[in-house]
Amino acid sequence: MTQSTRPVRSVLYIPGSKERALDKARGLAADAIIFDLEDAVTPDAKDAARATLRAELDKGGYGERMKIVRINGFDTVWGRQDVEAMDGADIDALLLPKVNSAYDLETLAQMIPDVPLWAMMETPEGVLNAREIAGHPRLAGIVMGTNDLVKELGCRVSAGRPEIQTALQMSLIAARSAGACIVDGVYNAFKDDDGLRFECGQGRDLGFDGKTLIHPAQIDITNEVFAPSKADIDLARRQIEAFDAVEASGQGVAVVDGKIVENLHIVTAKALLAKAEAIANLEG
Repeated sequence: MTQSTRPVRSVLYIPGSKERALDKARGLAADAIIFDLEDAVTPDAKDAARATLRAELDKGGYGERMKIVRINGFDTVWGRQDVEAMDGADIDALLLPKVNSAYDLETLAQMIPDVPLWAMMETPEGVLNAREIAGHPRLAGIVMGTNDLVKELGCRVSAGRPEIQTALQMSLIAARSAGACIVDGVYNAFKDDDGLRFECGQGRDLGFDGKTLIHPAQIDITNEVFAPSKADIDLARRQIEAFDAVEASGQGVAVVDGKIVENLHIVTAKALLAKAEAIANLEG
């Protein structure tokens, strides 16, 4: 499945049990919402959350933002009930937690044949099987579950997250090899704007399409960092113009800002402009 140009810069978790939060989400500037039936919902509230979420989804009003539902795993009594409740709902994907292998995805795929699947990468086994998971024909996206991954690894994460860089990059490489999108894990200190901006920048530099968020206050910074800047857009346009001019003349080499422009740069430039246009359409 090829990677979509649909923006997923900011991917906000919303508890499926909180009717007020579900309603408020209709007016937020997040590119995507993960409606959570798993970690954000206590065991005694699972049934009510499932019904509440389905009712809110049926009301609609979430616009063009991507709607993803994180179900409970199939090692619980709630997983299959979640899938059944979401059958026919107006959603863009189902997100399966703690995916360890493609077999886990296949179980979900057989239950609901017409909804794209996303996978949480949050266990050592899942990371080691990232290529196999990303290669599942129904997989459309990967979400890094960094909090659970840190817990499973038993590591202590410092600034820059060097302790989990291998897991982040292995998962990203697997996603890119399969043409799937992938979003970075959450930044827990939701009042620390500088820390969030740094970690968003790191994720963007690594190649992630966006970042999962735990609070609406994190949306603006995340959208800004993961969007093409005005300088990026200007450079892309100038690269395309210079390359086209050389192609038309049939001689010379395209040069922009003292650097040679080759076809691979044009592919990247056109993808960047397509992303900028998709963001403008979503926000417009």
